[in-house]
Amino acid sequence: MAPSLPAAVKNAATDKPIEAIRESTSARLLGAGTAGLAELLVFHPVDTIAKRLMSNQTRVANLTQFNSVIFKSHAHDPVTQRFFSLFPGLGYAASYKILQRVYKYGGQPFVRDYLQQNYRGDFDRTFGASNGKAILHATAGSLIGIGEIVLLPLDVLKIKRQTNPEAFRGRGVLRIVGDEGFGLYRGWGWTAARNAPGSFALFGGSAAAKQYLFQLSDYNSATWYQNFVASIAGSSASLIVSAPLDVVKTRIQNRNFEIKESGAKVISNMLRYEGPSAFFKGLVPKLLMTGPKLTFSFWLAQTLIPLFSGMM
Repeated sequence: MAPSLPAAVKNAATDKPIEAIRESTSARLLGAGTAGLAELLVFHPVDTIAKRLMSNQTRVANLTQFNSVIFKSHAHDPVTQRFFSLFPGLGYAASYKILQRVYKYGGQPFVRDYLQQNYRGDFDRTFGASNGKAILHATAGSLIGIGEIVLLPLDVLKIKRQTNPEAFRGRGVLRIVGDEGFGLYRGWGWTAARNAPGSFALFGGSAAAKQYLFQLSDYNSATWYQNFVASIAGSSASLIVSAPLDVVKTRIQNRNFEIKESGAKVISNMLRYEGPSAFFKGLVPKLLMTGPKLTFSFWLAQTLIPLFSGMM
């Protein structure tokens, strides 16, 4: 499939050709989907641990309490059963994670293409030619991140399965969707508020690493090693920037369905009873465990999309 943009698009600020967009639509979707599937298979238990730590509102003082937070009712079961207890909501996770990665990693290049074709000159004039390209990539990521709220119901169901399975009380997915309706979008504003800076930092951090660390003019020419380093930079920046709002979002989503607690109330209670450090609960485990997950999938997508495009 041919690229959607012409091979040479003039930059209005410099009158120089903008590099060709080489990825085909099929390559973008296939590369992003493969990255999402691989991430799910490898890192779903890690995601469950991080979500349960973020949802915990008690002080963990010893290993027994830590096991209770992580494994819940399975804390005293054999090791094998405890391990498989970290796979709740796998069906929701599969639907959400693969769709999310296809949307985010596969969709950002389309927004980037649009901005590059129509506003690249504005970015270069505002931020300078060397900075404009990286910020354009970051802005495209931020915009695609905001739109990610369309997948919010799947994320809500996944998180509840991971952290509060009692909320289902034997109801199936269709029954829950029928009962809750748009209630499954509860916390959408906080999700968008988290995704905007988080996705900006993810794609911007990666672009900045390629631009300033490796001096790449064509980001698609990055080697697997350069993509890996750039993915570490982007994912670390994203997790740190989005951490406070991610905790708020998770606590809104993990409540029982009948509890209608606003984000402002969640923040107020966190400040009152737990202090400002509560907004960074689970950050270290996320950097150590979720960070590699995001790095892995982002690196895989950035590597596979150009590879698949060259094969098609």
